[in-house]
Amino acid sequence: MFFVRKIRKRIFVLSGVWVMLLVLTLASLSLLEEALTSHPDSNVSSSLGWAGYIVSGNYNQQSEITSVGASWTVPQVNTTTGDGYSSAWVGIGGQIDKTLIQIGTEHNAQRGVESYHAWYEMLPDYAIRIENFTLSPGDRVSASITLIDPETNEWNMQIIDLTNDRIFNQNFVYNSTRSSGEWIMERVMVNGKISKLSDFGSITFNNCWVEAGNTRGVIGNFTHSRVYMTNDQFTTLASASTLNTEGEGFTVKYSKHS
Repeated sequence: MFFVRKIRKRIFVLSGVWVMLLVLTLASLSLLEEALTSHPDSNVSSSLGWAGYIVSGNYNQQSEITSVGASWTVPQVNTTTGDGYSSAWVGIGGQIDKTLIQIGTEHNAQRGVESYHAWYEMLPDYAIRIENFTLSPGDRVSASITLIDPETNEWNMQIIDLTNDRIFNQNFVYNSTRSSGEWIMERVMVNGKISKLSDFGSITFNNCWVEAGNTRGVIGNFTHSRVYMTNDQFTTLASASTLNTEGEGFTVKYSKHS
């Protein structure tokens, strides 16, 4: 009985403190809610394959994502750290569903040799290498995906090598859920298995824009998620920075091979 009485006494004495803490907590939550509304980078998550940013239609007034775009400089991979693969891309879908349309660049190291190319993909089909589109480290590229006709599901995919005036511009029919837009650095699937990540140093995505519903703007104009790439032991392989002050750019940095 002494133990019970002692606990009850402590509860009585501390109840006033708890009330004060509750008031302070509610006030803090109110301030936090205001901060998240003003700066909607309210979700940080991890992925085995992706590092970058996602804008989900579910968190933006149930809007359909109908266009995305960005630009970046092709990074040079370090071949001394071993074989690895990496791809930079923009895409629509794939966050919570199995549809994903994407276009970007790939930067690989295999047996001490580096290689670079442009590609596009519409799941569940395999990625298609874009022929006659030679890429080199330091090339500045711009990529976009745009819904042309919502009735026929016609999309335009475009990638431009701004350094060498090369362009790929083609329309495709693809049935997408239009659920999310992405700006991603990825370690790709090779022979059905997730690959080791090539040492790309760092890559900066700029001019990252998206059209959600009837609104077009940069990532920072929408509720968005920041994604870190980890292995299955949750060790960071690549990290995405916070958005720049304009809300349209960020940097992904290489951390670990696998």
